Amino acid sequence: MKISRKKALKNMAGLSALGFIGFPEFGHSQSIKEMKGKINHSVCRWPYGKNTLEELCEAAKEIGISSIELLNPDEWPIVQKYGLTCAMANCVPLSLTDGFNDPKLHEQLKKDYFDLIPKVADAGLKNIICFSGNRNGMPDDLGMENCAIGLEPVVKKAQEYGLTICMELLNSKVNHPDYQCDHTEWGAGLCEKLGMENFKLLYDIYHMQIMEGDIIATIQKYHPYIAHYHTGGVPGRNEIDETQELNYKAIMEAIVATGFTGYVAQEFIPKNEDVFASLAQGVRICDV
Repeated sequence: MKISRKKALKNMAGLSALGFIGFPEFGHSQSIKEMKGKINHSVCRWPYGKNTLEELCEAAKEIGISSIELLNPDEWPIVQKYGLTCAMANCVPLSLTDGFNDPKLHEQLKKDYFDLIPKVADAGLKNIICFSGNRNGMPDDLGMENCAIGLEPVVKKAQEYGLTICMELLNSKVNHPDYQCDHTEWGAGLCEKLGMENFKLLYDIYHMQIMEGDIIATIQKYHPYIAHYHTGGVPGRNEIDETQELNYKAIMEAIVATGFTGYVAQEFIPKNEDVFASLAQGVRICDV
């Protein structure tokens, strides 16, 4: 069964992982010893909806992952109990289609984020996700202007608490039709319009390969605007190994070369029966 991220974020129901067994398991100490330390490894919660958050925490510790992300406030203490962090907190309530480009939503979004921001800071977390919303016939320049107006008080409030608001780049070609922040240049333009260091982009490599390609050159050009990265195999958003078209080792090396010190989160949907073996494989590929 295929599942969209939008559906999974609303409820953690059903991923079917079918196929391959046999990727070797690694003890926790061996995994940590093998880590090169240039990439901070994270994993998104939603692709592991058949596993409890506790099970994902245990696997993350074993593999050498230090963050589980896209979590709500009631989930943060669980990961912290395992000595992990949440490198990207969910907004509350979460919507990819209704976002900051709609002026009618600005007051509600401001209220929601003003309520969430102190909670994120109290938990010791640093980043909160946000979304542009769908175009619904809105020109891109007007959508950018509306986003900037709606985001300004939210980003200023986050700045008071030392937090960064991150807008995710998503593809509008396959997964999220009509989503407005679907090109890196547009996202970077919004960063420039706001002009605040604590507003950045969440660069999803899977989504941007679908929309525009030229991943390494784009990262090299726009890296000052990027605070966070997500992975995923293209096509299909499955494992990031040789079954898909991207060279993730080269991409990670390019990210490291920019001086990036944030997190890279695995956000692929495992096809293999042993989902945590696939996760370990993805982390090893990205650990350059």
